[in-house]
Amino acid sequence: MMGDEGLCYTVDDALLALGFGNFQILVLAYAGIGWVSEAMEMMLLSFVGPAVQSAWNLSPHQESFITSAVFAGMLIGAYSWGIVSDKHGRRKGFLITATVTAAAGFLSAFAPNYLLLISLRCLVGIGLGGGPVLSSWFLEFVPAPNRGTWMVVFSAFWTLGTIFEASLAWIVMPKLGWRWLLALSSLPSSFLLLFYKVTPESPRYLCLKGRTTDAVNVLEKIARLNGRELPSGILVSDNQIELYDTGNPSEGTNLLSAGKNDGEPPEGVVSNLGGVSSILMLLSAKLASGRSKCVPHNLDGGKSPDVSYKDVFIASFAELPGLLLSAAAVDKLGRKLSMSTMFFLCCIFLLPLMFHQPEGLTTSLLFGARICITVTFTVVYIYAPEIYPTSVRTTGVGMASSVGRIGGMICPLVAVGLVHGCHQVLAVLLFEIVALLSGVCVMFFPVETMGQDLRDSLSSLNNINST
Repeated sequence: MMGDEGLCYTVDDALLALGFGNFQILVLAYAGIGWVSEAMEMMLLSFVGPAVQSAWNLSPHQESFITSAVFAGMLIGAYSWGIVSDKHGRRKGFLITATVTAAAGFLSAFAPNYLLLISLRCLVGIGLGGGPVLSSWFLEFVPAPNRGTWMVVFSAFWTLGTIFEASLAWIVMPKLGWRWLLALSSLPSSFLLLFYKVTPESPRYLCLKGRTTDAVNVLEKIARLNGRELPSGILVSDNQIELYDTGNPSEGTNLLSAGKNDGEPPEGVVSNLGGVSSILMLLSAKLASGRSKCVPHNLDGGKSPDVSYKDVFIASFAELPGLLLSAAAVDKLGRKLSMSTMFFLCCIFLLPLMFHQPEGLTTSLLFGARICITVTFTVVYIYAPEIYPTSVRTTGVGMASSVGRIGGMICPLVAVGLVHGCHQVLAVLLFEIVALLSGVCVMFFPVETMGQDLRDSLSSLNNINST
């Protein structure tokens, strides 16, 4: 109730009333295709690198740089597309990323030389950097009570993509070669372009930008497809509620500090400064509160042995129990405890690998470690979008993702180099240290987002930080 103005409701209220239904299933399917596409483009690096090394007589360093180039592109894209989608809308963000990924991915199949292949794969990485845009877009349609569970379901599309890519490589690589694999793996991104016209804009984004009529139209469409009714009253944003509450101290809310000009935009709403203001907002204190004998690897033939595809295919299934574990933990243990526990368990699984182990035990330990990393990966992609307000959500998740891509760039150059140099113990130790430090860092995260409503602006996070 807002005084004499009558009843009002927020996007969170509307989504809660409308529930998770047919509309969200369609949004999940569309965003899931994008997640399948990203997983396939990442997974194919395991097969294309060795094949290209053999075909073009590349050095191990040149082979690893194919992967690093993709991550370098993702570093750029994750930040750039986040700003684009926060400023111009989620739909425009994933339209550009899907176009870049599909075009560059398909063209890389025809690359005549190493340098052009590297350039095109870097462009693919730039497009793949838009993954957080799709995950944030889907997140903004999900009611708060179901958010954890359905984000785990969304993450299952990544597992589907890795299994499908491993299966595709197992079938295509021995008969048709790596170029066909690159071309076929670009198709899922093209599907996003085919159905782009029917995708809705996020009502949170529309409401934040003052386009409440458009936001209501989207919510009405959700109501029709879900067979529900919208709450009575007028749709308002978090900022409007805060401004109203500011003028009504009897409601028990804190007043904004005096001295602010009436013409200034509400705190937490991105101005026309674009990326600079987004970064400054992200740095705000309010967001802070709240195996056998070593033999050098050489490929003598033009094809990798079939066992490589089979092993990767089997290992991909480790993500399935990881997803089930994520679903069981994320809304019971919380985001922070789930992530930190899995990081520490990953360390336990990796520790025996510093010493020579039988092949079966090695496979089992790696299977367990992958389960743990799958859980952390799944939960962090739930946690990160929940931390940031709508005004900078995709920028924030994009920047966090881009930092992660630095590890993706360094890993092939360092870890793979250590293995090729017969320093497997150091390679395992490197992963041990990173996983251990990550688990410790998660423990010091100031905010637990389980069960919390998403926020539209920076100032609205006060409600979270004060609880």
